[in-house]
Amino acid sequence: MVVGTVSVMGKHGAAHIVWDWNGTLFHDTDAIIGATNAAFAELGIAQITLQQYRELYCVPVPKFYERLMGRLPTDAEWEQMDSVFHRYYAEHRVACGLTAGVPALLARWRSEGRSQSLLSMYVHDELIPLVRGFGIERHFVRVDGRTGPSGGSKAEHMVRHIREIAGVVPGRTVVIGDAADDAVAARRVGARAVLYTGGSHSRASLEVVGVPVVDSLEEAVEEAERLVA
Repeated sequence: MVVGTVSVMGKHGAAHIVWDWNGTLFHDTDAIIGATNAAFAELGIAQITLQQYRELYCVPVPKFYERLMGRLPTDAEWEQMDSVFHRYYAEHRVACGLTAGVPALLARWRSEGRSQSLLSMYVHDELIPLVRGFGIERHFVRVDGRTGPSGGSKAEHMVRHIREIAGVVPGRTVVIGDAADDAVAARRVGARAVLYTGGSHSRASLEVVGVPVVDSLEEAVEEAERLVA
C-alpha cells in the first residue's frame, strides 16, 4: 500500500509528535460504531455497544470481525462489509468534530519550536479535505493518509512517514494514538508511544501494551514532553 502525502520541511533535531487521526484528533466514535453496526447488519451479525467495540477492536480489521463471527470473513464478505462501513461513515462523519482542545494543543506544540505530523489509515483523498476544513493543516510538517486497501496495520506506513520528514529523529519522536497498533508502529521505527483512552480501545486493553496510557490529549502531550525531555 502506498500512502499519500502533504509535506514541508521539519525542524532538525526537535522533539516530534506523530498524531493519529480517527479516535484521537478527530472524535468520530459515534460514526465508527454506527458504521461498524451497519456493516455487521449486512451479514446478520449482532449489533455491538461502544464498550464491546473498545474491548474487542484490533487490527488488522478482519481479525476484529473474526472475534465477533467466530471465523474470518470471506473475501466477498470483507469487501461487502468494508464497502458498507465506509459508505455509512462518510455520511455520518459530518456530525463529528475535533477532540476537545486540539487546536490549542497543536498550536502550542508548534509555537515552542517542535514539529508534529499526522499519520492516518483513513483514505488520503478524504483525510486532506477534513484536516484543511478544520484549519489545522498548517500545524503539521507532513500529513499522510492511506491510498491502498483498508484493513492493514500502521507499522509499514510509519517507516515511510518518519523517513520522509527531514530532521526527525525516531528517538525524539512520540506517537500519540488511541489503538494498540499505534504503539506497534512506534516500536517499528524506534519511537515512543502514548495511548489515549477516548477512542477505539478501553483503558484495560491499552494498558497491556506497556506504554503510558492517558485519558486526555492534554495529558498525552505532557507525557510526550516527559518522554523526550
